[in-house]
Amino acid sequence: RQDVLVLTPWLAPIVWEGTFNRDILNAQYMQKNLVTGVVTFAVKKYWFFIEGFMSSSNKYFLAGHQVNFYLFTDNPEQISHLQMAPENRLFVIHVQNHSRWQDISMSRMDIISRYIRSQFQYEVDYLYSIDIDVQLFEHIGVEIIDTLVGTISSWQYTTRRESKSYETRTESQAAIPKGEGDFYYTASFYGGSVAEVYKLTKACFKGVMEDRENGIEARWHDESHLNKYLLYHKPTRLLSPEYYWDEEL
Repeated sequence: RQDVLVLTPWLAPIVWEGTFNRDILNAQYMQKNLVTGVVTFAVKKYWFFIEGFMSSSNKYFLAGHQVNFYLFTDNPEQISHLQMAPENRLFVIHVQNHSRWQDISMSRMDIISRYIRSQFQYEVDYLYSIDIDVQLFEHIGVEIIDTLVGTISSWQYTTRRESKSYETRTESQAAIPKGEGDFYYTASFYGGSVAEVYKLTKACFKGVMEDRENGIEARWHDESHLNKYLLYHKPTRLLSPEYYWDEEL
């Protein structure tokens, strides 16, 4: 494709429709016998989105490959029996809620890192965190698989660097220095190898806690800390805004 940026300055591919051959990638992936995990959170009113997310992900996310879905919810009894594809498995994990949505959002990094250490590292090779209020309308395949993967925000793809929604207050651990920043990444879809996602989530939660001790909350919470981490730990693959498009656009 000539109409979009397909390579970052550090030579990581940016995946757009039409930049890969899924048949070739599927054949290579099949030979490795890998399992991919998906983490998602349905807390408080967000249980409403479970059926739409799970049914569309079950159909379109790495179809034909082994996927473990880890659904964290404060209301496991609300989950009706969900019919899964034969190669997919669903794990429903009880998690407490918080009074503020910001606290729910910022605790996700801690929960993911703790479960990687205790469970996920033994069950999956790659792990992706995806927001529950997403519906998949097209296949998302093994073209997303890489060591460390970030998704470019659809809202901020064309925004100039100085106008991106980075945290700029220097007292925050999520602060991005003036004149720095490559892309603006959404916290709604990121992942990679289990080892790299563990490092990312652990570092981001550490930043959240240091901010809390200093009485500050990053502009976009865990997403601000994610952007800070990916500035200094460059993703090995980027997903284009097509992978997390906002229908309002």
